[in-house]
Amino acid sequence: MVNFHLIYKIIGSLLLLLGSLLTLCTGISFYYMEDDIMAFLLSTLITYSCGFILKFMGRNANNNLSRRDAYLLVTLTWIVFSLFGMIPFLIGGYIESVTDAFFETMSGFSTTGATVIDDVEWMPHAILFWRTQTQWIGALGIVFFTIAILPSMVGSGSVKVFAAEATGPIRSKMHPRLSTTAKWIWSVYSALTIACILAFYLAGMGVFDSINYAMTTTATGGFAPHNDSAAFFQSPAIEYVAILFQFLAGVNFTMLYFAIFRLKIANLFKSSEFKLYILAITVSTIWIMYLLMSHNGYGLERAFRCALFQVVSFMTTTGLFNDDAGLWPHITWVILGTLMFLGACAGSTTGGFKCIRGVMVIKVLRNEFNKLLHPNAVLPVKINGQPVSQQKLNSLLAFFAIFSLMILFSATIMIVAGIDNTNAITIALSCISNVGPTLGTQIGPEMSWSQLPDYIKWICSFLMLAGRLEIMSVLVLFTRGFWKDN
Repeated sequence: MVNFHLIYKIIGSLLLLLGSLLTLCTGISFYYMEDDIMAFLLSTLITYSCGFILKFMGRNANNNLSRRDAYLLVTLTWIVFSLFGMIPFLIGGYIESVTDAFFETMSGFSTTGATVIDDVEWMPHAILFWRTQTQWIGALGIVFFTIAILPSMVGSGSVKVFAAEATGPIRSKMHPRLSTTAKWIWSVYSALTIACILAFYLAGMGVFDSINYAMTTTATGGFAPHNDSAAFFQSPAIEYVAILFQFLAGVNFTMLYFAIFRLKIANLFKSSEFKLYILAITVSTIWIMYLLMSHNGYGLERAFRCALFQVVSFMTTTGLFNDDAGLWPHITWVILGTLMFLGACAGSTTGGFKCIRGVMVIKVLRNEFNKLLHPNAVLPVKINGQPVSQQKLNSLLAFFAIFSLMILFSATIMIVAGIDNTNAITIALSCISNVGPTLGTQIGPEMSWSQLPDYIKWICSFLMLAGRLEIMSVLVLFTRGFWKDN
């Protein structure tokens, strides 16, 4: 049976953590003395109250967290955080419908970056910071964040929770204790964010913008306090800073730790996943750069900067933009859509299929061709010299199949709803890959998602959640076997 009392206890504790984040936003609203003070005060009170109630309900729970409990806990945590995270939008009247508020908050925590707000620049500072903060917390995982700062909350079940929330088929640890690994990874993430804040400030941003853009950049989220995203500043220096930190946030954080803190930079270039990451960015940038120069009349530097910015933004599933890619030649949409599907490295803040799975698919295909010529040959799949088990290869096939089927099924529903083919496919792909922007004439990189029907927004919200938790962790809850006693 599912240990509901333990789940109540943990989610109650997590809501107290969420309440402290809302308290920080309350302080910001008092600092700027804007009209969102009451919205955050009430939101904080409601969140703390529900947190204490759930902790009281689970006060006598035993700490035996099973694998089944872990999958349910992780999925419920993301849903509950989105439900409570939308309260400031509703109380303050900044978003009027529950559907839109839930969509916006789920988009934040899942670091998708799709928004239903047509004009964000009129919103108070604390609300803008709250949108960005949801992405920064959700980037490495809500429960993973908890393991880093409060390892005793999850206890012996931390490994199971990590397995349910982490991204990628191959998960590396830097330390035998998962809580220590979590602290180191969050240290890398925090250091990257601070460095990004300083870089943006030196490039000409104000303090508030520097903090918000740095948080959304390193989280590869895409929420920005300006309607025009990075294009608002019309600054090549700021755009190059954004490119650099989006790229770094797309690298496996374990590899990034050893490269930065242990000075083992050469190890990066020994990684098959990192090589594919670099290759995809290089080839795509050169190709799009040529197309922009030959079809759109861009100069050399502008073509290079716009192409590189969009390639890195789409591949890292960030969603920031410095140009309207919806006006580019249609072949660039195919390139960016492919990058959107592939995603960056596992163990980073990015979404998508992940480069490590791309490497595995390429090696499996190569082995299949070799077996046609040498039927009796034993050809193991190796990643960085280490053989990949058959179980992981089976999981790869299952993930690829369900990833593709969910995109096709969702896109079909959207086409029936009257959305054009290009937008339907890229909306579904954007949500499940946690990218944010789409490509097309109805909803492009510079447009909001407010015009979508409500039921499509709920489908998109589910795709964001499933995509962030690598699909299987969510879909397993809908199987009959999950709810059986044995």
